[in-house]
Amino acid sequence: MTDVLDLWFDPSRCLINGNWVAPAGGRHLPLHNPSTGERIGSIARGAAEDVDAAVAAAHVAWQGTWGKTTAVERGRLLLKLRELVLEKVEDLARIEAIDVGKPLKQARADAIALARYLEFYGGAADKLHGDTIPYLDGYTVYTLREPHGVTGHIVPWNYPMQIIGRSVGAALATGNACVLKPAEDACLTALAFADLAVKAGLPAGALNVVPGLGAEAGAALSAHPGVHHVSFTGSVATGAQVQTAAARNVVPVTLELGGKSPQLVFADADLDAALPFLVNAGIQNAGQTCSASSRILVHRSIQDRLVQRMAERYTALKVGPALADLDVGPLISARQQGIVSSFLDRGDDLEKVAEGSFQDAPEGGSYVRPTLFAGVSPSHTLARDEIFGPVQVVIPFDDEDEAVAIANGTDYGLVASIWSRDGARQLRLARKIRSGQIFINNYGAGGGVELPFGGIGKSGHGREKGFEALYGFTTLKTVAAYHG
Repeated sequence: MTDVLDLWFDPSRCLINGNWVAPAGGRHLPLHNPSTGERIGSIARGAAEDVDAAVAAAHVAWQGTWGKTTAVERGRLLLKLRELVLEKVEDLARIEAIDVGKPLKQARADAIALARYLEFYGGAADKLHGDTIPYLDGYTVYTLREPHGVTGHIVPWNYPMQIIGRSVGAALATGNACVLKPAEDACLTALAFADLAVKAGLPAGALNVVPGLGAEAGAALSAHPGVHHVSFTGSVATGAQVQTAAARNVVPVTLELGGKSPQLVFADADLDAALPFLVNAGIQNAGQTCSASSRILVHRSIQDRLVQRMAERYTALKVGPALADLDVGPLISARQQGIVSSFLDRGDDLEKVAEGSFQDAPEGGSYVRPTLFAGVSPSHTLARDEIFGPVQVVIPFDDEDEAVAIANGTDYGLVASIWSRDGARQLRLARKIRSGQIFINNYGAGGGVELPFGGIGKSGHGREKGFEALYGFTTLKTVAAYHG
């Protein structure tokens, strides 16, 4: 397979009010293949003028055709869009692999996950209800869940399809009109999704897409006075900027930011069951995952045995071009490669026990070897800072209290996992660990479209996925009717 894009849409344009239009400034951004470093095309460099037009179109849709579309029909449109996504799974997977650099099998799983989000939210659209509230004599009180109106969605480059599915899918299901700003490093599947949404019959303005730089289009969207809710996934620093900008308009924000997620492995753990999760959760998408498990906390009595078995897996890992469909692909860019490499340099004082190997990896690609360090202090920078690369550290502990202290000893709290056969321990630690998601004897639960997802601390706030996302994309109205 060659790294040649075969697109059925024009990536050099924005989708505004149902039409594919050139960016107002006529400017474009280069598109590079992280597997080779080669330029493979251009995308629109949208700016504030394009965001203004997109928000205006979304307002018209929300107050008009889209706002009058019933919940049943919104659900049917999302289910129709799902069918179009499923028809294009292989095309979407190939585009994502070339654009992002992830192995083809992982990109295919993302396309299927996008379809599943649309299925879940399409089916849920007409099942989001208000309540009646017992009150004073002579009153009937009830609540309504209504869309915010116009929602802004700023999605990152690591999982465009999945994050669009869980964010835009939920917003559309609840009747919001959306303006989407995909990441400049990888926005092709966002544009493909938009094209399929038009074909599915979404009214003009219900979904608008403005590619561009975060400092231009992203900043304009997060600060726009016509946006009623902002959903952002990305770095802590940018998330703080988005929240600050939205706060000036007193607009609610859902932030899904970084992580330094631990897996706690106790002496009674089933290592055969745990090992695939321990490693895969750290190297999937080359470690460029907010919920990546970059810390393995292990009881000191089994540390040597666990490290040896993890090292065997690491040594077998193959790194190469996305379309070669190996274990690990390239990082998204040379810049990210430099960031991860600098972290690896800071691990010179640590025990490096294993790393993967390159296999036909072009010199121009953004590759790093998956690397495992053992016996790491919880205070070391590799154990505290988010690396966003295929790097894992093993940290020993002596008892439950120490394990919990280490697990809670970073600024993040997104995902954690407990490996133990002791049911009481499982429940104790699930309560004590500060994290948005806790998995017991698994990690990630197969993606879990239905499972609320989000963090605490610098991992962000608000929840995506499941019904919680639908609550987040609505505002609650209370109606108190006095009738005597």
